[in-house]
Amino acid sequence: MAKTEKLCIALLAGGKSGEREVSLSGAAIFEQALDPDKYTIRRYDPASDLEFLARDSQKIDFAFILLHGLYGEDGSVQGMLDLLDIPYQGSGILGSAVAMDKNLAKVLYQTAGIPVAEWRVLSRADQNECDQIIENLGLPLVIKPVRDGSSLGLSIARQKEQVYEGVASALKNDHRVMLEKFVAGREITVSVLGNEDPVAMPVIEIVPGDEYEFFDYNAKYLPGASREICPAEIEEQLALEAQRYGVAAHKVLQLSGYSRTDIIIGGDQSMYILETNTIPGMTRTSLLPQAAKAHGLDYSALLERLIELGLEAQAKGRG
Repeated sequence: MAKTEKLCIALLAGGKSGEREVSLSGAAIFEQALDPDKYTIRRYDPASDLEFLARDSQKIDFAFILLHGLYGEDGSVQGMLDLLDIPYQGSGILGSAVAMDKNLAKVLYQTAGIPVAEWRVLSRADQNECDQIIENLGLPLVIKPVRDGSSLGLSIARQKEQVYEGVASALKNDHRVMLEKFVAGREITVSVLGNEDPVAMPVIEIVPGDEYEFFDYNAKYLPGASREICPAEIEEQLALEAQRYGVAAHKVLQLSGYSRTDIIIGGDQSMYILETNTIPGMTRTSLLPQAAKAHGLDYSALLERLIELGLEAQAKGRG
């Protein structure tokens, strides 16, 4: 690690995924939040700057990854940073890759006793199995790419024809598609902070605007499109149960640093885990920073804590 007065941070933002603009928005706020007396920031866009990142590696003390989706949240950038011996925040190659694969994540959730909705996975060669899946799981179905984020390619099919349309659309984002039994209910999210002994932060409820059927890309990122309630106005027992599931998901997926797990509370108060994000959005109004603020960490303090946890994970040998 370079020996300088200030910690030299490589800020990785932009990238090649469909979430590039979200990444760039978070990066602009990140640069304003870190104390300039403690940190020097060098910015790199993996879409064009990987050569420069490698060249500068000896000058870099830490990398902060603000990349979402493929080629950022899936373990690929984490692997490059490991090869360059640059510490970074969040999960390593294994946890990042497994959490990104919604099918593998669900399998692991089940081994830890974490409830999930029934699902099936199709490839392009299996599209003729849609009728059988409809018969087995019923309608509506949630259709989404196995490996992508921000609800890209996600749809809800309430009729048979919509299933075929949704599968075709999701296959534009990935070569495998998940069809999941739809659960009507309230959507909440649990953010977790820590390495070996992670702590769940206050639960947030997400209420999309009336014009949105679910928390899709626009509902997530258009100002005023959704309402977030933090802490969620749910019974204490439900909040504690959700927090336990968030921590359990973090552990079974072999994650470190932080994560955010999305959950549906069904009409009978049963919970179903949807997915876990290993690099959640990091604008000041994103869900994880909101939870951290309710937990007692303002935005700048949250960033510093993530850097501390990343350095700790590197020192102990990141999994």
